[in-house]
Amino acid sequence: MEWLHVLLSSLGSIIALFILTKIMGNRQMSQLSMFDYINGITIGSIAAEMATSLEDDFIKPLTAMIVYALLSVLFSFATSKSIKLRRILTGETLVLFNEGKIYKSNLKKAKLDVTEFLTQCRNSGYFNLSDIQTAILEPNGKISFLPLAAKRPVTPGDMNLFPLQEKPVVNVILDGKVLQDNLKFTGNNMQWLKKQLEMQKISKIKDVFLATCDYENNLSVYIKIEKPMTRDMFE
Repeated sequence: MEWLHVLLSSLGSIIALFILTKIMGNRQMSQLSMFDYINGITIGSIAAEMATSLEDDFIKPLTAMIVYALLSVLFSFATSKSIKLRRILTGETLVLFNEGKIYKSNLKKAKLDVTEFLTQCRNSGYFNLSDIQTAILEPNGKISFLPLAAKRPVTPGDMNLFPLQEKPVVNVILDGKVLQDNLKFTGNNMQWLKKQLEMQKISKIKDVFLATCDYENNLSVYIKIEKPMTRDMFE
């Protein structure tokens, strides 16, 4: 019954990974420090070994996974308390460009050459270094850019305009089902919802794929379209 053992071990490793990930905290790849990245790869490798191992002893790999997860939590706590330790484990920021000057030593420390730096600038929308005030390499490996004041987008504040603050839209219908709690959160009820749908000539709620309510109490409705889009409008 080796296949049954592999199946149960795989399910166990997935559950263990899910629980340990929740304990360590959810972060995107771009937000991972070098320590977190290495730790994640190690735990994943142990989980894969645990899932495919035909031996009955799964306690050892599970224990190793827990140890690595606890170390990650411990280091996260330690780095939140110590600036020096934080710089060692998560890295520090590097100024790559500032006020028209490229810092070669910092580029070298970041393992970047000028061509790669210029590529990162273009990927962020800056095709001319003269448009940039400062470029900083963050500990997560991403480069942050501060444009010159004359090159940044105009904001309403620059024009002495003060628009009302918008708020996130709320889903009130999803895949033909009314989300009662969300509808109540918007301050509306089923009578209001049905009236809004009738005004948009929609008689059946089950025909609605998505309906959202914005901060001004406007209902946006998207009906279900089963027919696939065959025309490639971007060719």
